[in-house]
Amino acid sequence: MRILAFYLPQFHEIPENNKWWGKGFTDWTNVKKAKPLFEGHRQPREPLNDNYYDLSDVEVMKWQSKIAQEHGIYGFCYYHYWFNGTKLLEKPLENMLKDKEVTIPFCFSWANEPWARTWDGQNTNVLMPQEYGNEKEWEKHFDYLLQFFKDDRYIKIDNKPMFLIYRTENIPNVNEMYCCWERLAVQNGFDGIYLVETFNSFQNSPFVEKSSAMVEFEPMYTVSEFISTKQKIIDKIYNFVFYKAITTRSYDYIWKLIIKRKFQTFENRKMFLGSFIDWDNTARKGIKGLIFRGMSSEKFKHYFAKQVEKAKENNSEYIFINAWNEWAEGTYLEPDKKHGFEYLKIIRDTIDAK
Repeated sequence: MRILAFYLPQFHEIPENNKWWGKGFTDWTNVKKAKPLFEGHRQPREPLNDNYYDLSDVEVMKWQSKIAQEHGIYGFCYYHYWFNGTKLLEKPLENMLKDKEVTIPFCFSWANEPWARTWDGQNTNVLMPQEYGNEKEWEKHFDYLLQFFKDDRYIKIDNKPMFLIYRTENIPNVNEMYCCWERLAVQNGFDGIYLVETFNSFQNSPFVEKSSAMVEFEPMYTVSEFISTKQKIIDKIYNFVFYKAITTRSYDYIWKLIIKRKFQTFENRKMFLGSFIDWDNTARKGIKGLIFRGMSSEKFKHYFAKQVEKAKENNSEYIFINAWNEWAEGTYLEPDKKHGFEYLKIIRDTIDAK
């Protein structure tokens, strides 16, 4: 059983973000400007030693690779941004491809949402629309991915590059696109594409006829699909009384739903479990954000160990953890000023114990 951490590459300047959000924008911009919204609200989140790194420097990725592997992280699942031929945030990943000193295994998750000013993947206030084209465009996309697939560090199952798609239900003719990529993969020496569909706020069942696996993207999959009506009412009253009507959820309640849920199976598909550290996306969304109340590192250690046990019991080869560096969503393994390396040590100790 191996741990893969989702990885956000938006910690460097790009012309598009400079245009849309102002000169010098990176995800650190949102992180730094975050404010406490009520007494005891821990904002802003601050990296250890004020390490507001720039991912255009590949030395940063070497450091990340080193500390991740030292603490039991098997690999990174980098978010990949492709808009019908237009690439965004690709430079750190292209730099990594050229530098073998970034030793950590990796795969891609195609974050195939439109970019919206509201940070929610919806088709309102769209900054970069998401279109998919037809076979010509699919081949162009595969040709770009191929250089990564051929890399020895790229994660493969049964000689098939593992490739996640965040919202397969969004893609017209997705089965035809898959067949096109399968054919191209075989032509290039692989035995196909190991396509992993994502269960999240938008999707709760397989959409691609021949996908290989599903992954539970936490905590949003559970927040979207499994909170009871009674708990929603309790939370609404609790938030009105204690949190100025800001939306909060119980950390314990969400985690208990995750670990107690029956392991899902789908014909001819694997299921990979998800995990998360914390959640607070008010750095991006302000009072419209979502905060998990009651989190502690001791609780994370307990629940993560339970999820590892569940994965092992069900022969689930990977756990995907959200995330390596989602600082603006409050879920990150990287060391910060409050916890230091504590989250990473929990991962290492849990894996060593199992």
